[in-house]
Amino acid sequence: MKNKDTKDLVMKEFEAYPDVAADLLNVFLYGGQYRVKENSLLAAPTETLYQGSDKLHNQIEDMGKYEMDSGRVKAMYLFANQSKVDAKMLFRKAGYVGGAYREQYKRKKKAFFPVIELILYWGERRWNCRESLHELLHNKNAPDEVLRFTDDLRLHVFEMRNLPEETRRLFKSDMRIVVDYLAEGNSYRSNKKIVHKEALIKLLCVLSGDENVEDALSIMQDRGIEEEEEIKVCELFDQYERRGLEQGIKQMILDNLEENKSKEIIVGKLRRRFALSEEQAEAYFDKYSVVMV
Repeated sequence: MKNKDTKDLVMKEFEAYPDVAADLLNVFLYGGQYRVKENSLLAAPTETLYQGSDKLHNQIEDMGKYEMDSGRVKAMYLFANQSKVDAKMLFRKAGYVGGAYREQYKRKKKAFFPVIELILYWGERRWNCRESLHELLHNKNAPDEVLRFTDDLRLHVFEMRNLPEETRRLFKSDMRIVVDYLAEGNSYRSNKKIVHKEALIKLLCVLSGDENVEDALSIMQDRGIEEEEEIKVCELFDQYERRGLEQGIKQMILDNLEENKSKEIIVGKLRRRFALSEEQAEAYFDKYSVVMV
């Protein structure tokens, strides 16, 4: 599977949890008020069709949720994950949202509801594209007389790596861990309890540039963590760092053994590189040198 596909799937899996989706909506739409309840959200279609110049084409949004009220659809929410700045995102939104309204038009029942798209931007560059269709067209020298009769369209972009602290504090779900980690980096520590452990680990890995999510999941296996077990962020991060440290030690030992370096030289390197005592360095050497035998 391609790296981009892996990242997309990991993001969708995490955001699909009702508590995470409701949290995103409550923070970004309602300023942290508990307005959208997680048990009111149902999965919504993400695929619509449009007629191209030669044939029908499909377009797939990253995630869709219906908000239900007394058995009827109150609103439809679309989530688009972006890792790169896209100057043409406005036109993509027109297709997604227009397709959702087209589906309402085709139905016999006159049960209409708003369609809202949120763009979650995960890239490191700041989002500097036009977020209004009028602004974009005006910048392309469209006359004001024409713009008066052009329906405006706006993007609602949330830069997940650059959310202010007052916004991050509003999150109640595991998304709080994600946005705080993106803001504070490897120094981030918290006593917040994790709900969706496997999905969270995979998301943090892909956001850190590590696409090998299956390797990341072995963290849970190594520590014997069950999905239903209670664990805090600080405990998980400490385990992750220890595992990363041990992988670095193992690789150094194997690399030096391949170069026929002696135990004395390797132990000395380990002590200097990883600030280990002689006993610790020798224990690691004895543990991993057997791999080369």
